[in-house]
Amino acid sequence: MGGNDRYLGRILDNRYEILELIGVGGMAYVYKALCHRLNRLVAIKILKEDLANDEEFQRRFYTESQAVGMLSHPNIVAVYDVSRSGNTEYIVMELIEGITLKQYINRKGLLNWKEALHFTTQITKALCHAHSRGIIHRDIKPHNIMILKDGSVKVADFGIARLLSVQNTLTQEALGSVHYISPEQAKGGQIDARSDIYSVGVVMYEMLTSRLPFVGDSAVAVAIQHISAIPLLPRDINPDIPIGLEEITMHAMEPDIHTRFTTAEEMLNDLEEFRKHPGIMFNYAMSNPGDRQPVDMDSPYETRFIPKESMARSDMRNDRQPYVNPRQKPEMTSNEYRDAKRRSSSTATLVGVFAVVVFIVALVIWGIFSMTRDVFEEPGEQITIPDFVADGRRYQAITSDEDYLELFRFEVSYEASDDILEDHLVSQRPLAGITRPPPLNNEKITITLVVSTGDVPPVDMLDLIGLHHAEARDRLRRLNLDLDITTESVPGDEERGIVVETIPSARGTISKGDSVVLRYSEGPVNLMVDIPDLVGSTEDAVRAAFRDLDVVTSFESGSNENWPEGIVYHISNAGRSVPAGTSITIFISTGPTPTPTPPPPPDPPPQPPPESPEPTENPPAP
Repeated sequence: MGGNDRYLGRILDNRYEILELIGVGGMAYVYKALCHRLNRLVAIKILKEDLANDEEFQRRFYTESQAVGMLSHPNIVAVYDVSRSGNTEYIVMELIEGITLKQYINRKGLLNWKEALHFTTQITKALCHAHSRGIIHRDIKPHNIMILKDGSVKVADFGIARLLSVQNTLTQEALGSVHYISPEQAKGGQIDARSDIYSVGVVMYEMLTSRLPFVGDSAVAVAIQHISAIPLLPRDINPDIPIGLEEITMHAMEPDIHTRFTTAEEMLNDLEEFRKHPGIMFNYAMSNPGDRQPVDMDSPYETRFIPKESMARSDMRNDRQPYVNPRQKPEMTSNEYRDAKRRSSSTATLVGVFAVVVFIVALVIWGIFSMTRDVFEEPGEQITIPDFVADGRRYQAITSDEDYLELFRFEVSYEASDDILEDHLVSQRPLAGITRPPPLNNEKITITLVVSTGDVPPVDMLDLIGLHHAEARDRLRRLNLDLDITTESVPGDEERGIVVETIPSARGTISKGDSVVLRYSEGPVNLMVDIPDLVGSTEDAVRAAFRDLDVVTSFESGSNENWPEGIVYHISNAGRSVPAGTSITIFISTGPTPTPTPPPPPDPPPQPPPESPEPTENPPAP
């Protein structure tokens, strides 16, 4: 943390207590803080001290605030507040509990294509929302994509986003991380929403193959490859990738900005089409190879490249013919191909070396010019921007001051304020104390004055019923009324998180500083029923006990050696809790099984009478 320890424990605007440093970006430090008003943890981004007095960085900081304040989407990190405490400019944002997509890739390695499709769809939805409001992210990369515990994705860090209405050509810097920037960014050219689409394609490539499409020894070498080389097809690295998803990835990474997806909505539509039909093939038209060079297939780098001539596909956008890899149909002999590859490799090397030398020479010339400029140029007079806010006069007096009008041209915007009197200044831009060279050719320095219209009038309460409470909160914040917004969960049949009631209701009004309560549904509740254990009770007692329970009962009779007739001897799920509507079976004893009476013994068979002796013819002598 170094010199930024002084922020720890500090309370901004008597509301946000700084707890710990959680990140450092190119423009600002990011802290975890506690909002004492709503008793919740938030993230606070504070502009770095060495940039606080730089007008260009201040402008970009304000631009970021303006950009993200316009966004409200479940896949974009929410911004709660933008304010200034003393000389400290800060933004209050949603605190995300999760890990970055880059950390997830590093931990897991190769992602399966369904997981990559899931993440890409959410990223694209976030860009659809941002692009529809004229905002380009310009730094899409896995490091700026947060994965929450439930698997949802939030795109973070619009720190270098600019509104389309104030977009400029990049002549001094190519913003974003070099591994993910589009060719037009690498060249410092004009960019638009399609540049974000290219970066999403690179992120898809990394998720599907666990490697970057372009690598090199330096940022310049990687940037040159974005401009002049074509990566190996993802299916050549991971054959399990469906052809349709590979086509979407490579179409998003088309080097020609006019050939890739026109809008994020178009890419999202194809992602949804692929999700429904994973076997689909798109056969996108490919851009002309032009002067893009192949890179040595024996490159020591992790990623190899192929000639663009081998990438030609059907020009018919809706042609759903089976896709055949053109590289399976060589048009040269092996010796011809080896010679061509050697020549193209030498050409690519020369192009890369030449570009690096030009870059170094330009850097040296710029450094020499910067060091010697003060020697050869006479120091010019500098104009310090006055503190118009502290002037204390009405803005009409300031904008009609002849001394000011010689140097400044005033632009006026209006803002309601309970703290500043009507027609007095709320703020100015540029800030007081910044120096500028004297205007040339009768030009003047433009000063923007924000003028108070007095007390903020009450406004009609928004109708927020049916919205998710996070979106409802964001809509209330965009009213700029400094509302004290609290949320309460209540039982309900609606989906969890959906607002079912607001206090005040949509028929009321709200003023600056008012309290608003958002009551949202806890979601449908599966009611549980406790089943009493009434084994041993009579049938009538059990029927009476179950009469008021929300379960379906059925009675069955059966003999039982241990229970007399009419006594309940078993209840299904007795002593447990079951969901309402569960079927419960109650068994009633019919008493012990009666012992059968043995049948009487059968009558003995009749005995024949004894036989009399047969008479003899000659009786014995007396």
